[in-house]
Amino acid sequence: MARIYPFRAWRYNPSAVKLDDVVTQPYDKISPAMQQAYYQRSPYNLVRIILGLPELFDAERGESVYTRAARDFAAWREQGVLVQEKDPCIFAYSQRFTVPGTQETRERRGFIALGKLHDYAEQVVFRHEQTLSKPKSDRLNLLKATHAHFGQIFMLYSDPSCSIEKILYDGNGPAEAEVTDEYGVLHRLWKVNDPAAIRLLTTAMADKKLIIADGHHRYETALNYSKEHAAKAAAQTEHSTGRLPQPAYPEAAVMMSFVNMDSDGLEILPTHRVVHSLASFDLAAFARAAEEFFTVELLPTGEGVSYVETLAKQPGTAFVAVSRAGALLLRSKAGPVAAVLAALPERQRQLDLSQLHTIVLDRLLGLDAEKVREQTNIRYLRDAGEAVEQVRRGEANVAFLTNPVTMEQLREVAFAGEVMPQKATDFFPKLLSGLTIYALD
Repeated sequence: MARIYPFRAWRYNPSAVKLDDVVTQPYDKISPAMQQAYYQRSPYNLVRIILGLPELFDAERGESVYTRAARDFAAWREQGVLVQEKDPCIFAYSQRFTVPGTQETRERRGFIALGKLHDYAEQVVFRHEQTLSKPKSDRLNLLKATHAHFGQIFMLYSDPSCSIEKILYDGNGPAEAEVTDEYGVLHRLWKVNDPAAIRLLTTAMADKKLIIADGHHRYETALNYSKEHAAKAAAQTEHSTGRLPQPAYPEAAVMMSFVNMDSDGLEILPTHRVVHSLASFDLAAFARAAEEFFTVELLPTGEGVSYVETLAKQPGTAFVAVSRAGALLLRSKAGPVAAVLAALPERQRQLDLSQLHTIVLDRLLGLDAEKVREQTNIRYLRDAGEAVEQVRRGEANVAFLTNPVTMEQLREVAFAGEVMPQKATDFFPKLLSGLTIYALD
């Protein structure tokens, strides 16, 4: 089933740079302000490769963010800013964090390795949400230019006994590398290069099925890129180096972080929908239309009002709609909603986001699947406060705040071969980019 491999990672040289100055959040979680801050932090910050500033390049001279990324990556290797491991390794990777909005501290434990790329039809790797076209095009251009993967695909596997974590973490000494990110998350890394431990790990993972938690766009990009190089597979087969397994050809695998979905270190946050650039939006008219499918309640506004807390107290499907004219609590009416969603599988009908996308966005606001896929009128935000502020600043018509998807819902939908709407989940914390790099050549 799941095939994993150790690899000779490229890593930042601690004698040349400070790790805190060069690693980043995943590219799609980097705001413009974060992008500027990363640029200022170090001339070797990874943002210059994974999310370069377009205004710094001369298009007339054939420069682009992608060509510059390739030049920087090559230069940093030549200069010794990045150095390659001598032997194939796997890396234990832990993240200690405070759950947002609480004082609860947790630790999420996983490991970084290469994972074989599979078509979804093979039922080894399962997706759980739809993807968007723009990010895949961007990531493919970067991959073609640099021939490298700079962040990990976040993969979930099931291991109720936590036997795999024991292989990785029992007897561990001090971390080889550690860094605290801008969200206060402590990231720690241990190198695992003992062949016996690696063989135990590859064997333990061999019967696992994998769910993509984060990184659907990068996974599908890597899969398509792998197919472009599939001719190499005719002359090469999966092989071993020093008795350790290696992919048939470099493009046949991608760098992944694997986390046990049965552990208590997983935290899923909601992703709120911010709708903008509508020709018009009237909250009162929207409320009247919504009453066919939801009970509608006017909510108080002002300082100290927490819409997220209001949502969390609702027993069934509910959303909060916030506009400059006020805020509404929408609670699902079972009969009318079921009639509209009758064509969807039962698991999908129970999802808050299925109801939000099918009824609210599509039927009530006229944002069909194509507009949602192309992000014509919609933005996705983790921070409910920022979503509300964008509305109040006049940058959006309305924000829809949602409760998070549960791990049980995700597991059931993914293993059934179904998908949720785009940006259905937001796992916290994110995996840092730049801790390890997988170069294809």
